[in-house]
Amino acid sequence: MKLTLKFNLVLILVFAIGLAITGWLSWRILQENARKEVIERAGLMMEAALAVRSYTVSEIRPLLALQMTKEFLPQSVPAYAATQSFTKLREKHPEYTYKEATLNPSNPRNRAVDWETDLVQEFRNNPERVEIIGVRNTPTGQSLYLARPMQIKHPGCLSCHSTVERAPKTLIAKYGNANGFGWKMNEIVGARIVAVPMRVPLDKATAALQTFMGSLVGVFVVIIVIQFVWDSITIVVVVAVLLLVVKLLTLLLVVLLALLTLLTVLGLTLLLLVLTILTVLASLVLLGLVALLAALLATLLLRSEEHTSELQSPDHL
Repeated sequence: MKLTLKFNLVLILVFAIGLAITGWLSWRILQENARKEVIERAGLMMEAALAVRSYTVSEIRPLLALQMTKEFLPQSVPAYAATQSFTKLREKHPEYTYKEATLNPSNPRNRAVDWETDLVQEFRNNPERVEIIGVRNTPTGQSLYLARPMQIKHPGCLSCHSTVERAPKTLIAKYGNANGFGWKMNEIVGARIVAVPMRVPLDKATAALQTFMGSLVGVFVVIIVIQFVWDSITIVVVVAVLLLVVKLLTLLLVVLLALLTLLTVLGLTLLLLVLTILTVLASLVLLGLVALLAALLATLLLRSEEHTSELQSPDHL
């Protein structure tokens, strides 16, 4: 077996191992970025719900005070307002959900189900916890949930939920006197839960990985093709061109790393992800070209040795 063929076989083996390791690491990075993106989106939805609650308390409830003496209007309840706003959102995006899951609610639709009850109990057993993040399987795919405790911190909440006697008669007329009472100050009565689908970010991560791995394999295929046809190419010229390309890619890599540092400081997540992928691609292309350059130089040396051996052989003499 020729030494050149042995070198090619070793190169293919090293590339296969490197490809597997690179693919695994890249998938882990892309998955983590997708998870961070979903968590940021869930956090934004949670803040939007809290903003609706605050607006209802400060702007809507005072306007309905007079009417509340005649009829209980759920529009004055912060939980109802936040839930209704997300109900409108779900008309176009049914996979997004928001719920104020409560162990003992006045409104039956807010009652916590099995897995939501577990979250509420976790907050009650560990009051120091301020947030729980997890992933659960749904009929539409994986969904990431963000949960925060609902703790009674405002005395106004107890005007409706402490005892039946203190509750407005209009509230009892609407929801009855069986549920939604017995709450205490500083008690954790439920959990606000936002659920965001992970399908879209994971699809993007999969597409990015496929593009990345395809590019990497493409670079290697080009290297192998050149390996087989370089007998008709002046190796010295190829080496000179490759040296120039390596220098340019090195300069590009330095610029990308500088931009990555700047974006990390500024906190621009999307641009940071794009430049990270470009930096990794540039690094791998650079490594591939360096490997090709090394192969060309090795072959050049082998040919020089073979030519020297031929000159020193008895047949040539």
